[in-house]
Amino acid sequence: MHQFEVQTIADMFTLGGQKIAFTNSAAFMVAALIGLWAFMLMGMKRQLVPGRGQMMVEAFVGFIDKLLAQNIGKAGRKYVPYVFTLFMFILFANLLGLLPLGLFGLHPFTFTSHFTVTGVLAILSFSIVLVVGFVRHGLHFFSLFAPKGTPAPVLLLVAPIEFVSFMVRPFSLALRLFVAMTAGHILLKVLAYFIVQAAGAGAGTGLAVGIPSFALMVGVSALEVLVAAVQAYVFALLTSLYINDAEHLHAH
Repeated sequence: MHQFEVQTIADMFTLGGQKIAFTNSAAFMVAALIGLWAFMLMGMKRQLVPGRGQMMVEAFVGFIDKLLAQNIGKAGRKYVPYVFTLFMFILFANLLGLLPLGLFGLHPFTFTSHFTVTGVLAILSFSIVLVVGFVRHGLHFFSLFAPKGTPAPVLLLVAPIEFVSFMVRPFSLALRLFVAMTAGHILLKVLAYFIVQAAGAGAGTGLAVGIPSFALMVGVSALEVLVAAVQAYVFALLTSLYINDAEHLHAH
């Protein structure tokens, strides 16, 4: 589990008697932000005949714009900057953790494999849902927990269930990303351990264990790239669905 340890790179300052340090987790967050910033610069050229970089940025922005239009409607346009940034930040974070930086003596760190990070992202999205819901609908936002047409006796049972289901959303949103990234990296580490051990074994055992493990590791690595993209998409998709509830009090 060494790959998931948050390690101090340098002490920064003291706050309330606690040392605030710059960690490997913070370093990879900064790297993800720099990568996202550099990516967006390619789309800011606004050339009449766009280059590959500009086309790539426009494709991702168009993808998120279409996602929000399908799930929220015209009101979704104003959430494009947030959801796009959220999607790209998670995508960059997931992919950075898969880079073979060990070849250069640097251990990659996937900060989305920490529940504290995914939890903060989920709480941020959930906070936007609450703010939008109460600003647009006031106390009528509570009707989200009372399905239209539900008889009063049944409502006494349904409303608490709907409320608990609503409050669990940020937890499930954070947990899904955290578990997916953690499980994948543990599997890769186990396969890498098999390969290392096979290299120190005899020729017969080494080939019998090492070759299948290496082949499986290549396959799992390719799958992890797909999972990195899918998890970023799922996070953005669920965020858009939750915002839709706040915008329209869907089906209530």
